[in-house]
Amino acid sequence: MSLSFEIGKVADGGGRRGALVLPHGVVETPVFMPVGTAASVKAVEQGVIERLGTSGAQIILANTYHLYLRPGHELVARMGGVHKFMSWERPMLTDSGGFQVFSLSSLRKVTPDGVEFRSHLDGSKHFFSPEHSMDVQIALGADVMMVFDECVEHPATYERTRDSMALTHAWARRSRGHFEANKERVPWFAERGGKTQSLFGIVQGGMYANLRKESAERLMELDLPGYAIGGLAVGEPREVTREMIARTLEWLPKDKPRYVMGVGYPDEIEEYAKMGVDMMDCVLPTRAGRHGLLFARDGDGAVVRMNIKRKEYAEDQGPIDAACGCMVCARYSRAYLRHLFVAGEPLALTLNSVHNLHFYLATMERVRKGLADAVDAFGEFNTEPTS
Repeated sequence: MSLSFEIGKVADGGGRRGALVLPHGVVETPVFMPVGTAASVKAVEQGVIERLGTSGAQIILANTYHLYLRPGHELVARMGGVHKFMSWERPMLTDSGGFQVFSLSSLRKVTPDGVEFRSHLDGSKHFFSPEHSMDVQIALGADVMMVFDECVEHPATYERTRDSMALTHAWARRSRGHFEANKERVPWFAERGGKTQSLFGIVQGGMYANLRKESAERLMELDLPGYAIGGLAVGEPREVTREMIARTLEWLPKDKPRYVMGVGYPDEIEEYAKMGVDMMDCVLPTRAGRHGLLFARDGDGAVVRMNIKRKEYAEDQGPIDAACGCMVCARYSRAYLRHLFVAGEPLALTLNSVHNLHFYLATMERVRKGLADAVDAFGEFNTEPTS
């Protein structure tokens, strides 16, 4: 088997430190995963990503839907898998493509068999079933892959959410069956000593707590090595997001990694990690950076959102955040960063993204240290896979 997860003592509030051992390395949790949609974290080179924070990004996410469309999963497999293709030797996770297909709305048709959709690139017609999603993700070869699911829109009626959840459960069973029958086809299977990928389930249920409970219980019957909470951050109020996470964590296994998909702002990921979430991802650090939104902390440690386009920064010689240890804050002024952005210089997108990614990774490092200090008995991990 190819995954083990060891947990230290749990702090008050539910936060826990852990070590997730995967074929391409060890990931200390709680962890934030930068999103590399098309095998690239937008505007930031892999070598830079490895140096952000104290020790760089431990794990990144790639997108099944986008890599399937371009350059194609079969080409990536011929190149030795997504790790070799993008020259990234640390752990990776791929989503199932379900959320991206969901976001196409008018370009898709959902049936019990799967989803027919049209490419956002050229309008060509495609079909994703649970089995096909597994085939694409196996070809890509990330350490962790996700069952194919349906994400329900918000708001949605109870009946619509219940029916969608039932479809997700049926697809999860099919995903697991196809994965188990084909998991040894992963491109790096032989060179990694016969290790395979690991398949995580996705809890759905919209904004209905009883459906979330049912979804968690049904998915646990599949005895998967990890579980994600999906279908959040789709337009609901933040307090609802928090409630759904808190309630769902109550019903998920305590001895397996728990992953919240597609969240959030820095203060949100810090809060969720302290509640007991082990893994999170979001496009926000780089997307915000590309739109001129930067993150910093005030004197009390609270997160501040800074719009670098504002005229007040035109002659500001200070860094984005004087307490930040990133390569951007160490070298460049707010005035220069504003100039780059206003002038439309591509370097602005890179520098903004580098700072925001560092900020997110440093936030998780801060949380991990706080959890270690809180439990006061966090020892060394056994980093040999056991299950």
